[in-house]
Amino acid sequence: MSVLSTQHLTIGYRKKGTENVIQHDLNLRLESGKLVGLIGPNGSGKTTLLRTIAGLLKPIDGKILIDGKHLLLLSQHEKALNVSFVLTEKVDIANADVFDMVSFGRFPYNNWRGNLSEEDRKKVFQALQMVRMETMMHRLVSELSDGERQRVMIAKALAQDTPIILLDEPTAHLDVPNRVGIMLLLHKLAHTTGKIILLSTHELDLALQAADLIWLMSENEGIECGVPEDLVFSGSFNRVFASNSYFFNEANGNFSMNYPLNGKVSVSGNKTRLYWTLRALARAGYAAVEDAPLKIEVTDSAWILNQKKVFSVAELLDELNNLNIRFPF
Repeated sequence: MSVLSTQHLTIGYRKKGTENVIQHDLNLRLESGKLVGLIGPNGSGKTTLLRTIAGLLKPIDGKILIDGKHLLLLSQHEKALNVSFVLTEKVDIANADVFDMVSFGRFPYNNWRGNLSEEDRKKVFQALQMVRMETMMHRLVSELSDGERQRVMIAKALAQDTPIILLDEPTAHLDVPNRVGIMLLLHKLAHTTGKIILLSTHELDLALQAADLIWLMSENEGIECGVPEDLVFSGSFNRVFASNSYFFNEANGNFSMNYPLNGKVSVSGNKTRLYWTLRALARAGYAAVEDAPLKIEVTDSAWILNQKKVFSVAELLDELNNLNIRFPF
């Protein structure tokens, strides 16, 4: 079992003799077989932390330990055997096909000429199978969609065969099906390969569903670690992402907008249709309260407002608007 840990870690940048500290005194620990989502506001230090763990940035203070070994004392070759890093930026190599790109992950095991052994080729093909790209291994990388390209880069990290895989915004620039597919893939890989997979993401709703653990990073205030649901129940997300414009909705795991609410309605009925009805009412400026004189019953096929039945949300909002004109609430 591999273990990644930090001891009193301080991260940031050194420039012209000055230190710009972004986070300090981080004491973190991860074990094999977990998908971990690193979440936080822009500027809180997510990418800086990943680059520091990968060995691309030196810590300002403290230690990073991999199975008890100090990262800074490892050679570049030893680091490459322990940590692989999938960056946000697109990687383009002229005339490289998918197999070529993934085979670069075997560099730590090759001789200086980069010749692939039979074992290397087997590892590359297995990595392509894991991400379901083996049928496209002879396609040029430049011809791939963004989702396919991201799978190739994950396969490259798998071919590197490190116990720790880091990914910086792996779902950036992807459409919804590909974002979901990548998160499901990473969850499966963490559990089937026994690797530590740590990714930064702004896809809070997907991370809450797919990640085994969340590292919730506050600006200049460290990282809170926990199972996603525990962090929801503790109110941590609302604390970290506090804003006058939106709030973290504990009922659905999404951010909801803070609309100015000038009217009041009492709403009851079908739970599924109730959720979407409440969204529409909030957008129209109505707060749902129990004792409001204006009552809406949501049924399986209609909405009943003041004993009048309507059959769409659009009709409901129009009727509310007409009532508001005649009898301002």
